[in-house]
Amino acid sequence: MESVEVIAAIATAPGRAGIGVVRISGPKLQQLASQLTGKTPPPPRLAHFTRFIDKQGAVIDEGLLIYFSAPASFTGEDVLELQAHGGDAVLQLLLGRCLELGARIAHPGEFTQRAFFNHKLDLVQAEAVADLIMAESAAAVRGAVRSLTGVFSRKVKALVGQLIELRLHVEGSIDFTEEGDAFLAKVKPQDSIAEMLATLEPLIASAVQGTLMRTGRQVVLIGAPNVGKSSLLNALAEEDRALVTEIPGTTRDAILTTVHIQGIPFHIVDTAGIRDTGDVVEQAGIMRTWAAIEHADLALIVTDVTLGLTAGDRTLMTRLPASLPYQIVYNKIDLVADKSSPGAQDGIGVSAKTGAGLDALKDLLLKRAGWQSQTEPAFLARERHLAALHEARQHLAEALLQRESVELLAEELRLAQNALASITGEFSSDDLLGQIFSRFCIGK
Repeated sequence: MESVEVIAAIATAPGRAGIGVVRISGPKLQQLASQLTGKTPPPPRLAHFTRFIDKQGAVIDEGLLIYFSAPASFTGEDVLELQAHGGDAVLQLLLGRCLELGARIAHPGEFTQRAFFNHKLDLVQAEAVADLIMAESAAAVRGAVRSLTGVFSRKVKALVGQLIELRLHVEGSIDFTEEGDAFLAKVKPQDSIAEMLATLEPLIASAVQGTLMRTGRQVVLIGAPNVGKSSLLNALAEEDRALVTEIPGTTRDAILTTVHIQGIPFHIVDTAGIRDTGDVVEQAGIMRTWAAIEHADLALIVTDVTLGLTAGDRTLMTRLPASLPYQIVYNKIDLVADKSSPGAQDGIGVSAKTGAGLDALKDLLLKRAGWQSQTEPAFLARERHLAALHEARQHLAEALLQRESVELLAEELRLAQNALASITGEFSSDDLLGQIFSRFCIGK
């Protein structure tokens, strides 16, 4: 699908840098390149040093121009990359000149969207581009690259291929009723479906791990004032992110910090200590604490080991949402002689001051999140991928039960194929595509 519009955008982040890039995509860009440089456009895929000129012929800047001819480009269209000096003003002038020459500003994600529509990338690979840009850890980078290079897509497409082959025989048995039994006898549908379900299970397990690596878990630190929640946050983050004093009620607002543990992002929220108070500002902070609790995946109930689990802690535990798992953390074990069993058997002991017990706490967070370090995922995954895989498994399981009705068997196989095909974009609504690409940055 070749678009009739030429799009342009600054592809590098705002700010000063040695180099900035303006990207242009659309049909027949040789003329635009000539007008932009005053010269014959260079051969494709060769970096060409040139001056970029405005409509009066004055020099805007000098740098490199690279021309990629369709379809051998990222978008599948003609593409120009203008590499200039990386100041905001010069790049805006260069972009403005492109707009004068007939381009328009690209929408967020439009370059990658065109690559998808022109079959340069499938939808999983397109999403991996955004995930690679947003990756915050080495593990996330590796997972995104695996998705971008097609590791996940190939597994999904192999299953879709098996489904298509099986559907040919099943639906053929419906169309040719006299030979229907012979059609099905060749492929043994139940055996084929069982084989696909066996292939799907490890793929779902990997997708669960890939989703965890991409989005992580939100963990909220709660408890009474002055038990060391802020100190624990700082210790986990290995930097001073929250103000720590001896005065109870110092933390008045929720403080969010992301900590990566074995590549998994844990979004840890330090909250105001929960207690009865007449301080209006502190009351507002406590209200925000409860709001953070509502959105958390795990609560760490932090208590002072020298006090043990107090009545206030027990009351807090009863007020937590029934669906929210929690873990008791006994802080300040450096203040007690017996550090092996801090306070009780129902919690884990740490010292935010000395770092004792922090490695055990990190291991516990990974375990509670469901991370399996011995099986690092081969790819990053999104919630929609996981939902589609579960839907396909459900339809295949239903198909396995259809031993009497060939029509119902055929319908369940069709629905399973559609669910899997939606992952790579072979079967996707326009609304879904618009939602996905709108979240990309401009210029990508």
